[in-house]
Amino acid sequence: MSLLNLLLEPKLQGIDLQGFDRIALHAEILAQKPLIREVFKEFYDTSISLDRMYFDDVAGYRIELGAGTSLFKKYYSDVISTDVQPAPHLDAVIDAEDMNLSDESVRALFGINCFHHFADPCKFFAELLRVLKPGGGCILIDPYFGVLSRILYKRLFSSEAYDCSARDWGYCADHARKSARPNQALTYLVFFRDRTKFDTLFPQLEIVHSRVLPNYIRYLLSGGLNFRQIVPSFLTPLLRRSEVALSRLAPILGLHHVVVIRKRKS
Repeated sequence: MSLLNLLLEPKLQGIDLQGFDRIALHAEILAQKPLIREVFKEFYDTSISLDRMYFDDVAGYRIELGAGTSLFKKYYSDVISTDVQPAPHLDAVIDAEDMNLSDESVRALFGINCFHHFADPCKFFAELLRVLKPGGGCILIDPYFGVLSRILYKRLFSSEAYDCSARDWGYCADHARKSARPNQALTYLVFFRDRTKFDTLFPQLEIVHSRVLPNYIRYLLSGGLNFRQIVPSFLTPLLRRSEVALSRLAPILGLHHVVVIRKRKS
């Protein structure tokens, strides 16, 4: 048995990590792991802070896409939690590539660890142009492309790829399985490697902010939602101080980054 299999959360043994059945199990795991809950709370706080910074003069809905087991709404009750499939704790079903929303009705869309699951990002960007109010935008938190993340993400999830050299945006073909897998390097491909292509295809969308997030030590040691936590939770303050002390290494060791896209007003 491999080390990854030993570290896998026991509740997820034999479960398709891309399947909908995982959501209820992830909710159970999240309830038992304060360390990862704290990291997610920081993701939500970061998203709201950036929303206020860049979209504050825009009225409209604030919607979370690909929510899964998200606790976003618990902390920010006006956020509408949605996913592509229904669940009792969600407010609505929304497909990010074909949103059942009125034109120019949305102030902000939030996507935490969901962008790389969009099979056709161009359809998503076209929907952003349609549903966002001028001056509104989208905040994406997704896997980063630093040294550590390139090593880890290639090995952690057999159900997902991490291919920084992929020619196309979207899923990566898996010839062995005769299927396709989400590419966790999608934000790198679209917003960094192919930035000129993005700007040319979608000139009304501007990237106004991007940065590496600093909570990588806690995220890694918490095991996220799929793996066992490997340190006791009482060490959280020490881990937080370690992240501050090592903040200059975030571009190397970071596991997630945030990208803010805004619809131009003109």
